[in-house]
Amino acid sequence: MKIVSWNVNGIRAIVKKNFFESINEFDADLVCLQETKAQEEEVEKALKPLANYAIFSNAAEKKGYSGTTILAREKPEEVVTDMGVAEHDQEGRILCAEYDKFFLINVYVPNAGQKLDRLDYRQQWDADFLKYIREKEKTKPVIVCGDLNVAHRAIDLKNDKSNYNKTAGYTQVEIDGMDAFINSGLVDAYRHYHPDTEAYTYWSYRFKARERNVGWRIDYFLLSSSLIDKVKTVEILNEHYGSDHCPVLLEIDLK
Repeated sequence: MKIVSWNVNGIRAIVKKNFFESINEFDADLVCLQETKAQEEEVEKALKPLANYAIFSNAAEKKGYSGTTILAREKPEEVVTDMGVAEHDQEGRILCAEYDKFFLINVYVPNAGQKLDRLDYRQQWDADFLKYIREKEKTKPVIVCGDLNVAHRAIDLKNDKSNYNKTAGYTQVEIDGMDAFINSGLVDAYRHYHPDTEAYTYWSYRFKARERNVGWRIDYFLLSSSLIDKVKTVEILNEHYGSDHCPVLLEIDLK
């Protein structure tokens, strides 16, 4: 099974670029999109050419903001939106697709804000999201993918010292949140198989950051530990453009 995760930074914008060519090239069974910035009907319209995928979306109440989508060749048994916590459930940040042997959780984690004004909220969000994941794991293993909006270690961003505790995505609060996910038994699949590789999934549009490869690795696949040995490959597909993030691919044998 091939699963691709991609923060598209606006579904209506990216489909005007080489998005459909990329989707064809992935040849994925499941594609998880984050930051679609569109209501459900707008996502359906934008993705109309993808006739071989079922489309499931979760939109924010605020138009043009956040949002997640799953494209599935094989329809899931059930798709559930949100985590069931009213404080968190207005921004379309979670889609969970249940299959026979696993849950696929597509997530777009809140950013702590340019002035870190949302850092306290982010801390609570991370704690509640971990509870949500643990509850799912009581039934079957999970594959969590998406934009987690945190660089976990110094290797995961270009300029670690200048950003530490100053920039959203690399504060100790957010690092602690990721530590809690890992300490609970979830495995960062990319880092597990590429322990020393400096590779990024996000580059600012400013200062020619992508050309200079001044980036961050903030897009992940986190797997229940029982699944990690079933992984065939996990790759960062940085040759695909159209967003300020690039896609990440997981290939896993779930027979």
